Amino acid sequence: MAVLNEEQTLIRDAAKSWVQEKSPVTAFRKLRDSDNEDGFDRAAWREMAELGWAGILVPEEFGGVGLGYLTLGLVLEETGRTLTASPLISTALTATTALLLAGSDAQKQTYLPAIAEGKLIATLAVDEGPHHAPEKIALAGTDGGNGKVMLNGKKTFVLDGGTADLIIVAARTSGKPGDKGGITLVLVDGKASGLTRQKLKTVDSRGYANLTFQDVQGDVLGTSNQGGGILETTLDRARAGLAAEMLGQAMQSFEVTLDYLKTREQFGQKIGTFQALQHRAAKMFTDLELARSCVEGALSAIDRDANDVAQLASLAKAKVGDLVHLVSNEMVQMHGGIGMTDAHDAGLYLKRARAQEATFGGSSYHRDRYATLLGY
Repeated sequence: MAVLNEEQTLIRDAAKSWVQEKSPVTAFRKLRDSDNEDGFDRAAWREMAELGWAGILVPEEFGGVGLGYLTLGLVLEETGRTLTASPLISTALTATTALLLAGSDAQKQTYLPAIAEGKLIATLAVDEGPHHAPEKIALAGTDGGNGKVMLNGKKTFVLDGGTADLIIVAARTSGKPGDKGGITLVLVDGKASGLTRQKLKTVDSRGYANLTFQDVQGDVLGTSNQGGGILETTLDRARAGLAAEMLGQAMQSFEVTLDYLKTREQFGQKIGTFQALQHRAAKMFTDLELARSCVEGALSAIDRDANDVAQLASLAKAKVGDLVHLVSNEMVQMHGGIGMTDAHDAGLYLKRARAQEATFGGSSYHRDRYATLLGY
């Protein structure tokens, strides 16, 4: 477990208190049942921004606090515990990272303060099919001169894509799908002419959308044709942050299940005394500890700008993906019949786990990437 400084400990404890009081699982259930089109509670998001969470990565000069990825990961772990729906992943983590890595001073000054205040929802649009595949980007970008690019094509499963005020689009401005070069990141206004959004109804009840671009004009973020490296760096940081949220979700699933094993009686004794269930619980506990090491290792590596962030991010995403899959399944199975009902929270955790596993690449994708990066 990472050694936290006093500031990080305070932020983690504040996050733990806030989610338990203001955003328990019942709040998410209410959000889901209301068919909220945003996929998150805007009032809750304003409170999160007031707590400074939207600006954890944003430097002080742009209105944030600049406390780094491990600190944001602590908050994400707590929001993961209660299935809190918010733009933390899309806006405070992913889009903010892309702007910090590639934005000009003017672009940072325009967008980062608004993000830190919780007034701007932003996202990154990468994938164009049912699976994560940034290497296959085909959405066409045509150089319009003066830092402008004209976009034509589609993006799928964009996080908070139905409500984002700013969309960072990964476009192909040269070469063909599969080429490492020829990618340009483009800033697109959410109200741009030619942009069509199709909000999706997904199993985890979040705000995904498919986007269609028809002669949509945007501004280049970074350098034209050389956005591939920035995109991969952004995705690695997003993967590590998402893994932190998944870790919190897995921790909560395990603890709820463990409490049930300690209280549910069958054949006149607590079911937690059955050796077969003890073995399954022990495996989950050891896997949780291993996954925590991977997640905190990846987040810490980002903060110290280590040269092995890509490997560690893929390792963390793969290990936590396997973990959350196992623990969410066991949560349903060990609760027996009640775990299959919508009245119990187990199903909500399982559905969210399946969506998280696929986002920014599943375990198989990252095992293959990890092996490739290490030269296997």
